[in-house]
Amino acid sequence: MARGINKVILVGNLGDDPETKYTQSGMAVTTIRLATTSVRKDRDGNQQERTEWHRVKFFGKLGEIAGEYLRKGSQCYVEGSIRYDKFTGQDGQERYITEIVADEMQMLGGRGGSGGGEGGYDRGGDRPQRSAPPRREYGGGQRSAPAPAPAAQAAGGFDDGFADDDIPF
Repeated sequence: MARGINKVILVGNLGDDPETKYTQSGMAVTTIRLATTSVRKDRDGNQQERTEWHRVKFFGKLGEIAGEYLRKGSQCYVEGSIRYDKFTGQDGQERYITEIVADEMQMLGGRGGSGGGEGGYDRGGDRPQRSAPPRREYGGGQRSAPAPAPAAQAAGGFDDGFADDDIPF
């Protein structure tokens, strides 16, 4: 019997540059404000936009990556869980805060302008996510192409880095 599911998936744009702080033990904690916009038609047929702002927190290696590669205006995909906290403000009033604690992050958009490049990361091992087509990896996860075959080098021929066994047909 499942105890419950707390899963949030967001795709949106950053409203500000990420803010990264470090705990006393040296763990990165990065906070972003992510805007998601939905469009619907009202009774008169006019399109109505509604923008929701989400506070998203990244911890550890994922926090370091988010702080380094995301920028204001970047589009990203975030998976995580929702957390509600209550605290007492300086004026003695109880205040409530809602945050998304991210487990995975995928940078969307192109490499130019405000898009943060492409690549995906998760907290479970902080390894890049794999999906087709292959995405550019960040954080030391780049793989180098295999060395050219000696026969191709000797003949001065072209080697594309693929063996015949890599062809799917």
